[in-house]
This record gives sequence, C-alpha cells and structure tokens, in this order.
Amino acid sequence: MPDEVASNSDVSKRWLIRAALLVAVVAVAVFASRNLIFGRVVDVYTAASTELTQTVVASGRVITPQRVSVATEVTGRVARVPVNEGQAVQAGQPLIELEDADERASVAQARAAVMQAEARIRQITELAAPAAQQSLAQAMANAEQARKQLVRVRDLQAQGFIGQSQLDDAKRNLDVAESQVASARLQVSTMRPNGSDSALAQAALAQARANLQLALTKLEQDRIVAPSAGTLIARNVEVGEIVQPGKELMLLAASGETQLVVQIDEKNLARLALGQKAVVSADAFPGQRFTAELTYINPGVDATRGAVEVKLRVADAPAYLRQDMTVSVDIEVARRASALVIPTDAVHDLGGAPWVLTLRDGRAVHQPVRLGLIGDGRLEVVAGLAAGDTVIPVVNATVSAGQRVRARHAAAAAASTSAPAAQ
Repeated sequence: MPDEVASNSDVSKRWLIRAALLVAVVAVAVFASRNLIFGRVVDVYTAASTELTQTVVASGRVITPQRVSVATEVTGRVARVPVNEGQAVQAGQPLIELEDADERASVAQARAAVMQAEARIRQITELAAPAAQQSLAQAMANAEQARKQLVRVRDLQAQGFIGQSQLDDAKRNLDVAESQVASARLQVSTMRPNGSDSALAQAALAQARANLQLALTKLEQDRIVAPSAGTLIARNVEVGEIVQPGKELMLLAASGETQLVVQIDEKNLARLALGQKAVVSADAFPGQRFTAELTYINPGVDATRGAVEVKLRVADAPAYLRQDMTVSVDIEVARRASALVIPTDAVHDLGGAPWVLTLRDGRAVHQPVRLGLIGDGRLEVVAGLAAGDTVIPVVNATVSAGQRVRARHAAAAAASTSAPAAQ
C-alpha cells in the first residue's frame, strides 16, 4: 500500500513539471509570435532640427610672447637676490645684486676728476682770462710809452743833445714793449672759449665725464634689473655664488598677450581658419573656462606627429594661468543655426557610403544619407532624413532592413549643441 501511494506521488510531480514546461513553451511561442506579428522592440533616436556647433578638440600649453634669459655681463660674487621663483616683477625691479665696493670707489674717484676739470674751466673763465686781459692792457700801455719815448729821443738826437746810444736804447725798449704786447695777445687768445687753453680744459672735462660714465656703467652692471614686467619662471642663482658673464641665472616670462600653442591633427587642417573662436579650460582648473582666438597656423606639418602647430590669442587671460600650463582647447570650426542632427552611433559605414536604419511603417528601412558637420557625438544629416524621422542605433546589429520593429522610445538626438571633431 505505501508503494502505491509513492508511485501516485511521482506521477503527479511529473505531470506538474510537464504542465510548467508546456506553459513556458506556450508563453515563448506567444512572445515570439507577438514580435513576429507586431515587430521587435528596439530603442530609436529621433532626428531633430537644432543649432549645431562643430569643434576641433586638442590639448596645448600656455606661453607668453617672449622669454627673457637673465644673465650678468661681469664676473662677481652675488650679494643679494631679492626675488623668488614664480614672483611677478615690474620693469626695472632689481633681480640680482653683486658686491660692488670696488666699483663704488671708482665712481667716487671719477666724480672727483670731473669736479677738478670743472674747477679748471672756472679758473680759466674767472681768473686766468681776466688776468690775461689785464696783462695785455698793461703791455699795450708800456708799448705806447716806449713809442713816445723813442720819438722824443729822436728829436733830441737830431738836435745834438744826446748820442746814438740813447737812441738805440729807446728803439730796443719799444721792441721789447711790442713783443710783450704780442705775448699778452696770445695769452688772451688762448683763454677765449675757442682758445687752446680752454679747449684743453674742455677736453679734460669731457674725458673725466666719460670716465665717470664708464665707472657708473660698471657699477650698474653689478645690479641686474628686470628688462620688462613679467613672471620669474626659473631662478638658478643664490647669494654668495661667483657668477660668470653670459650664464643664465634667471628666466623671465615677459608680461604681454598670453598665447596658447596647440598641436592639431593634420586631418583637421582644412577646417581651421584664422579668427576662429575657441573655448579653453586649464587642466588644473577644469571648471573655469575662457575664450581665445586662432591667430596663427604653421604652414608646415610635423611629420613625426602628423600635426600642425597653431597659436591662439587670449585677450583677457584669467589670473590663474601660468607659463607652460596644460590646457584643453575646443576650436569652433563650423556652426549651423538649424541643422538636422542625429547621434553618430546611428550611422553605418561612416567613413564610406553612410546609411541608417530608419523606422517606417513598422519596418526597418535601409536609408542612405548625406552628412554635413561630423563630430564624435553628433552629426548633421544634409539629405536622406527629415525632422521627426526615427533611426535605429548601430548597437542593434541584429536588426536588418525589412525586419518588423517597434520603437520602445524616441531618444532626443540633440542632447547638446556641440559636436566636437575627433583628434
């Protein structure tokens, strides 16, 4: 009797399993027939008309128009370095000071020589020249007196009152007086502004001043100042070091128009044009964006990298930008105010003869399309689709043309207004 009950229980279990399998088979058959009759459910995108901006995306770095290498012109020991690396400096601000005791002594000596030369000129002007005029006047008076004396002696000698020797003495006295006049005239002439004594004094003053300027120049060489405003990006000198002429001690990034240097894949060269706008973000500050303008395209191509160097001008550079900082640049190369847009992953054979699977009358239809702006995320359809058409993503690779399909939902194609071009 127990064996019979156990047998009946096994039979019941087998019937239950068979019934469950039958229900499952019927359910699968119903589902399959439903997909067969009404079509497979797939996700689709909806083509939408919207503004589309195409950009070329690349990385670059920040540069300034020039870098100034700071070096000394003389050998000397460093006495003071009043600036630090990374510090902003103004034009004329001291950067390095050398020991200058010898140069200061030379300047003092040269100043004394200038003062001495100036005193000599004043001496000629205020003393020697007037004294020479007085000597000339006295000599002329003496000569006049000797001339009159000679006339009297001649008269007396003609009358027989005196002898020939006295006449000879009178003539000799006149000759001496006239010689003294000539000498005095020469002395006055040399004291004039264009005279030899004045010229020598002026030459001595000029030489003294030149020596002073040379001493001041040597002293100035011991004090190295910033040639222009900028930021000190390198410092290779410390107090106490002996520096040599021409050795780079500091590197200064001069203030001015900030530029960005970017390497663009050569395949995007045809899309670039001077004046194009760009949106930039520094890798160190990704949440802060600023604008730039394309101002230079290198006429050559770097064969090793297959890239073209371009430069962008930053009109209003943010304060956080630093020399050689890495930046990401989106250069706007094209814009459509109203473009028919679908996602890139809805297009088959993108590099050849592009086509899409569009949903029409419940079936997937092979539809060739002509594309316009192409980027990583979205692209423009110039011909082949209309606004509101639905397209099946390439991810549904098992869907083929002519197959019945149903749209699960319509995903918006215009999730953003920018279509970056691949680098």
